[in-house]
Amino acid sequence: MPTTDPATSATAAGDDLRGAFLVGAKGVAPLLLGVVPFGLVAGVASIEADIGITGAVAFSTIVFAGASQLAAINLLAEHAPLVVVIVTALVINLRMVMYSASIAPHLGAIPRRTRVAAAYLLTDQAYAVSIIDYDLEPGRTPRERLWVYLGAGGTLWATWQVATVAGAVGGGAIPESVPLGFAVPLAFLSLLVPAVTDRPPLAAALVGGT
Repeated sequence: MPTTDPATSATAAGDDLRGAFLVGAKGVAPLLLGVVPFGLVAGVASIEADIGITGAVAFSTIVFAGASQLAAINLLAEHAPLVVVIVTALVINLRMVMYSASIAPHLGAIPRRTRVAAAYLLTDQAYAVSIIDYDLEPGRTPRERLWVYLGAGGTLWATWQVATVAGAVGGGAIPESVPLGFAVPLAFLSLLVPAVTDRPPLAAALVGGT
């Protein structure tokens, strides 16, 4: 008998891909409150490091990783060797290996090349929104899970690009009294709140915070 690819047969079963995408986009929306100022910081840092608007756009699209992006920009501003910049960015992003290993079983039926392309959108926020949804909605098909992830990751990607360009273009107009630097911890703190659902996560959050 001919075999059926679960990644394609799911459509016939009635996948709600648009709904899944919107779930991801809505889930990541509150987290953008920390992402926007974080992106502004990255844009301003690019200008201060004499990378320019073109460099800011290149970093945002190629690197697309807030913490390592800022670290790389700062190192370039200090004229650090390129190998040091690359290694630093890779070390900071090692957590993505754990994220991808955690999320992979939920997307196992998706073709590998699709998963490889989707990995570009993997961020702390996209992972958090997706993995929480997978736990709350175990009945989702693999394609729906992918589109939840794409909704979260794609929405964050677009927001990050706009914010970094805005920071690079108009960052000089932002008063120094505005604490944009707080955006970095704020972006990660915003991930913590949805995960604190009972006492063990709360205890872990308090210990880690302390």
